[in-house]
Parts: sequence; structure tokens; C-alpha cells
Amino acid sequence: MRDVMDRILTLVRARYPMLQLVSHEEERVERALDRLAKDESRPLYKWRATTGLVGPDGPMDNTKPLDGALHVFSAIKSPAFLLVHDAAAWWADPHIRRRFRDLTRILGPHQQTVFLLGCDARVPDELEKEVTVIDIPLPDREDVGKLLAALIKAQKIDVPTDRFWRFVDGCLGLTEREIKRLLARIMMTGGGFTEGDLGALVEEKRQAIRRSRYLEFWEAGVSVSQVGGLDALKGWLEARGRGFTDEARQFGLPQPKGLFLLGVQGCGKSLMAKAVADLWRMPLLRLDVAAVFSSAKGEDENLRATMRVAERLAPVVLWIDELEKGFMSMSQMGGGQSFGNFLTWMQEKESPVFVVATANDVRQLPPELMRKGRFDDIFFVDLPDAHERLQILEIHLRNRDRDPHAFDLTQVAEETERFSGAELEQVVVSALFRAFSEDRTLAFEDLVDAARETVPLSVTMDDHIKQLREWARPRARRASTDRHRVDLFEHWEEAE
Repeated sequence: MRDVMDRILTLVRARYPMLQLVSHEEERVERALDRLAKDESRPLYKWRATTGLVGPDGPMDNTKPLDGALHVFSAIKSPAFLLVHDAAAWWADPHIRRRFRDLTRILGPHQQTVFLLGCDARVPDELEKEVTVIDIPLPDREDVGKLLAALIKAQKIDVPTDRFWRFVDGCLGLTEREIKRLLARIMMTGGGFTEGDLGALVEEKRQAIRRSRYLEFWEAGVSVSQVGGLDALKGWLEARGRGFTDEARQFGLPQPKGLFLLGVQGCGKSLMAKAVADLWRMPLLRLDVAAVFSSAKGEDENLRATMRVAERLAPVVLWIDELEKGFMSMSQMGGGQSFGNFLTWMQEKESPVFVVATANDVRQLPPELMRKGRFDDIFFVDLPDAHERLQILEIHLRNRDRDPHAFDLTQVAEETERFSGAELEQVVVSALFRAFSEDRTLAFEDLVDAARETVPLSVTMDDHIKQLREWARPRARRASTDRHRVDLFEHWEEAE
């Protein structure tokens, strides 16, 4: 808030006539303007449709209509500020627009400034050269830290420093009133800002997401341990887990920007996007990229608003699933402007929004998307090898309360060559259905039979997979360790 108020002060002293302050936080902005008026020794007049014009000496008669309030204020010849709430509701009235235009001629010479406060950034064409639009940011880390510090001091609660700042970061993206309500609710539960209370932050952010057209709040619900294979990708994520901390900035590291996962359908790309959010303990947002890129030209402001929502809720993981479908919609519907703005945002964003994008078909993607700077790295997710298939089978059996060691899964893994992770799950499900239908326990033969009866998609998609591998070989990192090399080294060690 300090930075934006410094900018407002500069504009006021430069005699800018009208500043449109876009914010949902009336009380917070009013307090800031009260301080500004006091520091600049100027009276602050406030107008609302419900109260009329209220000056330093109280309400003024016959000023509930905005036209009357502007007429009264125009008669004031000394330096002053005027705060008008919800002016956008009156833009349809040509008389009001004319009144504002007339007012702009005398504001500068009288050292006066009109502040238009509301949630709508629209400005009439007649006033666009006179009105400067300023987005008022939500409480930043310092503001939230002061609120939380005052509360725990008053309640005499001891909160470890690391957890204190996790609560602070969790509150970012909420209004001051939302933060106060949330902290009060946490206090009423009697938890005293414990690890469990961090879940309340996620629920509060879920409410904010529901107001966005293109974003969905997803429960991560998947841990890295529930994803079989992909050990190289997991190691990469572990190494960057602390990349959003102040210690990383002091060490000279930039914030992680994003990750692009390309590969065979059903091999765990979307699962890993969810696992990243769980691993880093961040909220997970899903962007409806097809809707964004197919939006009409007039909808471009909605995209910018969506990106602002994601930034306000940071730190977050922003999941863009099946990115190529968005570009197909873009080419069909003409969303090129939205695409350009989206790429610019990915390149220049400074907020901790980590983008995880997935795609099954690289041929649909424009080359500029792959340029360094938009993503930290590109990984190719291939069909699981025998070692990974064994892990995946174990995970799905364990998830269904079966002991993996009770079955010879090595043979099942050999029977399921070229199966994707999703197909391996269906092998387990099909085997369980067979055992259930015959009213008996699951047997090893059920798994083998289910594997033999399944025709993997990779058989019919052989040419497509070859093309993906050819494209990825010089351009992307493998998400899994090359087991052929590992086996070769192990063979040498045994020979020695």
C-alpha cells in the first residue's frame, strides 16, 4: 500500500485532476486518503449516494444527488480533496459526464483532486484523458504481517517464526476484512495458529476463486509418493521446493516460473501437477485454457483479471491441462490477442505463480511457447519401464488395501509392457471386479488375465509416440531415469 500511496501523492502534487481507485476495500482506501489529506493539510470531502456530501464540518444539505454534490464542490476555491464512491454507476447520465468534464478545468488551478473509488475500472470516452486509473493492491506481506503480529501479541500466543510467515503468505490475496474474519475464526477454534489451522486459509481462498470465470480451485489430494516412477522429475521438484523463500532470493536465485510436461497420454502428467501443489503445500488452481484462448476480443480484460486473481492468491500452482486444446480453440475462434497477452504474462510475472502445463500433442503448440524464460524446464513423460510399472502396480494395490507383496508383480510388470500408468490402474481395477463378481479374494491370476486382455493405447498410437520421442529427444529432459544405463552400471558392479 505504501508504494501506491507514494504514487498517488506524486500525482496529487503534480495536479492530476482525477484518480480512479479500483478496489473492493472502501474502508482501507478511505483510511489511506484520510492520512494523505492530513499530511497535505487539505480537507477531504466524501460523497456516497446514501449520505450525500460530507465535509469536515459534517453532512451538507441537498447533496445526495451526485449532480448537487459536484455543484457544491465546484464552488470551493481552496485546495481540497473529493472522494466519490461508485461513480461508474452514474456514467450513463450525460449531464453527470458533462459536470465532471467542467470540473476538471478548475481542479488543477485550485489544487484540488477528485478520487473516484469503486470496483469498476470503466471510464467514459469523454473523460479517459482526464482520469488516471490506479489499481489498489490487496494487503502485501508487510501489511498482513502487522495484522497477524498485533493479534498474536494481544492474545499472548507463541507462534514459531516459520509458521508465522506461512500464515502470512497464506493470507495473501485476501482483502483486509477477509483476513481479519479469517484470523478471528482461527482464534475461535482455539487452535492457536497450529499446522492444522493452515487449512482454513485454503478454504478462504476457495471462496475468492469461485468469483473467477476461468479459474477453478482444485483439491490437490495427491502426494508425490502416490505417483509411480518419474524419479528425475521428482528430484527436480525436490530441489526447487524452497525456491520461493527469502533465503533463495538472498542466495541469488530467481523465483521458479513453471514446468512444461509433454508426453504420452495417461502417464501421470496431470497427476504430477496435483502432486506439485501437495509437495510445496500451495493451493492448486486449474485454468480453463480453451475458454481463455477462444474468448472474443472484448473478453481480453477478463483474461487480465483472471491473471490478477492468480497473482493475488500467490503463492499458488497454476495448472494448465492439455494445453494444445487451448491453441486449437484459439485457431478456430480467433483468440490471438489473448494468447499474446498470456505469453507476455508468463514471461514477465514476478509473483510466485508456478505454472504447470501439460500437453499430449506437441504438433499443436506454437514454437514461441517453448522459449526459455516462460518455463524453467521441459520434461518428456514416456511410457513407464518395467521398474516403474512395478511401482505403479504396487501403489494401486496399496490404495485398495491389498498387500502388493502377496502377488508376483514382477511377472505382471513384464506382461504389461507399453502400458500407461492409467492402463495399469485399470488392470488392477478389472482384476478386482473379476474377484468381486466371483465372491472371492483377489488372486495373482486375475491380474495376469486382466493384463493379457487389455490392448494398450500405445499399440494403436505407435507412430504418434515415435514422433513425440523424436521431438523430445533434443528439446526436453526425460522425466524418468534411463534404466538401461542404470542396469548397465549395476551389471558392471556385479561383474567386478
